[in-house]
Amino acid sequence: MEKKAIKSMLASYAKARPLRFHMPGHKAHREFKKQFPCAAEDITELSFSDSLQHPQGVLRRAEEQVKDILGAKKTFFLTDGSTCGIFSMLFAVREFGKEILVNRNAHQSVFNACRVFGIEPIVLHQNVKNGVMTPPTGDELEKALADHPNAIGFLLTYPDYYGMTFDLRRARALCDEKGKLLLIDGAHGAHLRFSSLPEYCGPYADLWVDGAHKTLPALTQGALLNVGNKSLLSKAANAVNIFRTSSPSYPVLASLEYAEAFMEEEGGELLSKLRVEVLALKARLEKRGYGCLKDADTIKLAVDFKAAGISPYLAEKFLNRKKIYAEMNDGRYLLFLFGPTTGKRELAALERALLKLLGKAELKNTFEPRPDFKTGARVMPYLAAAEGRRETVDLKDSAGRVLAENVGVFPPCFPLCVAGERMTEEIIAVLSAAKNTFGISGGKVKVVKEQAEK
Repeated sequence: MEKKAIKSMLASYAKARPLRFHMPGHKAHREFKKQFPCAAEDITELSFSDSLQHPQGVLRRAEEQVKDILGAKKTFFLTDGSTCGIFSMLFAVREFGKEILVNRNAHQSVFNACRVFGIEPIVLHQNVKNGVMTPPTGDELEKALADHPNAIGFLLTYPDYYGMTFDLRRARALCDEKGKLLLIDGAHGAHLRFSSLPEYCGPYADLWVDGAHKTLPALTQGALLNVGNKSLLSKAANAVNIFRTSSPSYPVLASLEYAEAFMEEEGGELLSKLRVEVLALKARLEKRGYGCLKDADTIKLAVDFKAAGISPYLAEKFLNRKKIYAEMNDGRYLLFLFGPTTGKRELAALERALLKLLGKAELKNTFEPRPDFKTGARVMPYLAAAEGRRETVDLKDSAGRVLAENVGVFPPCFPLCVAGERMTEEIIAVLSAAKNTFGISGGKVKVVKEQAEK
């Protein structure tokens, strides 16, 4: 596969020093280009550049090539992130039912899309182990389908933010047995197509989203919507043309083409080497006193600071001073996200810094257990709560109230308490301690009006 057909087209246009009587408004002006070097290749749909709404040229060829790499019936390039893919998937299947089974730790965009399309998200039971929500088991998926026979099927996260996965084969078999659809939010799993472990979701899903920019060498917001079920082709095409921007970023499109071609050629070897290095790194860190999350995809390293007795917040500040930045701090784990090109040098630098932390006397015994939380009890359907009468109350006074809007922490941007559930003191404690939250404004949350609760 040619890695740079789109990029070559953009470079040729920039080299010609054209008169730009088209969008965008910066016109690649020299002063702007000094600040943003990619400006010369930042174009819109022109006579030669094809159109993402109806690709017939270079964009169509790129999508076809990526489709073949991923084993999809059809692939759509997205420059709006995985969220656009989530909305498109749910819109495409909305006529098949009014309920869909989703992870409790589904991304907030899943709940937002359900609300927009009037689909009730049925939240699966998930346990918590070592401070992290575990994926649903096959038996839990089977029970959920039995309890909700009218559901469209599943929209499941694979892998989740921490790199945890579930049994794809069992999920597919259950859907086939019951005539249901399996949709996958693979925002964190684009690299798995090129890795032996865990399995890639593509062979099992009717529709799936790859968040290419999260784990592949692609620009931010580059994602893919893939079709595995031929009967959904026209519905998916209609959906993406509704939700996908009509002014896509051509540099992002070029990076998607590049990322998939690069991974097809080199990804398997790079990820295999990374896996070996990360497993060895985990073993060394555990030997020195850290904990590491088990059974997680090795492109991610979740270091447990509870085991080391060190505050992850203080550890994060120390690492930042060393110009080392983690993907997420959840109050117990620092999550480090690697990429296919992450090498021994970077991993060694991280290891040295983490080991140096252990020798800091001022950090010893600074770990403070984060509040454990129990999910709120479901009182009313999500849609009824989200669309009904509401009022705002102080977060600290919201225990026992039924939420009218999801609340949670980001990253990872999944709700701790879902609209229609009763808020708990434990969740309030978690939210109060968090640096970044959603569903909270000015220290207040939206709850169902008392009269409507009764």
